[in-house]
Amino acid sequence: MIKTFKEGRLEVIVSESREELGRLAAERIEKRINEILMHQPEVRIIFAAAPSQDEVLHHLTMSKGIVWNRLVAFQMDEYIGLPKDAPQLFQNYLDQHLFSLVPFKKVNRINSGSTGWSDECKRYSRAVGESPIDVICMGIGENGHIAFNDPGVADFGDKEIMKVVKLDEACRIQQVNDGCFANVGAVPQYAYTLTVPTLFSGRHLFASVPGIRKAKAARDTIKGPINENCPATILRDHHDAVLFLDKDSNSLLDS
Repeated sequence: MIKTFKEGRLEVIVSESREELGRLAAERIEKRINEILMHQPEVRIIFAAAPSQDEVLHHLTMSKGIVWNRLVAFQMDEYIGLPKDAPQLFQNYLDQHLFSLVPFKKVNRINSGSTGWSDECKRYSRAVGESPIDVICMGIGENGHIAFNDPGVADFGDKEIMKVVKLDEACRIQQVNDGCFANVGAVPQYAYTLTVPTLFSGRHLFASVPGIRKAKAARDTIKGPINENCPATILRDHHDAVLFLDKDSNSLLDS
């Protein structure tokens, strides 16, 4: 670890590498899960799906100290319009990196193939909203988005639990930069996303944000004004949020 500091309520931990970031984040997440399980029968936990989460999920699945069959998992967001077997689907990513590797009590998936977008939002919102969310494992986009709440559609006062959004150009370009799609034209234009208030309502937030392409978003999250122009800035107002950076994503903060 290079350093740790606070900005507002947000705890920031800076690591030497992505690998160390993943290990430290997984250790903190495991510790929080086990603390919660001392007082309640299960933990309800939401996972992001992105290459930025690779190391965190790897270390979580390698853990011998998590009682997985007391965890209820949820997706954070999902593309609309991709074939069910498309590797870019977030549920397929999570199946490969997490859901198929450990025995969750229950896994809640977004039905990306549903043609009734409104009905799917209602169905999934009921599942998410039936009890409080304990833990959220998330990332931050290059444009400062959290889930698919891009600048322009993010709403800190949103009344919905989940909604359909049109992805902005910067978000779609990130999916190409991440190696998930060959070109911007192949990236779906629409997606389901949990809203900002839904994410903010999680009791404990863990944001893992490695890589040089996230340096501006990390700086804006920590130093910029708290508003929807950089949705991740809302993390600074949360009562228990931790932001994990590596040396690269921290680079503009030290410049």
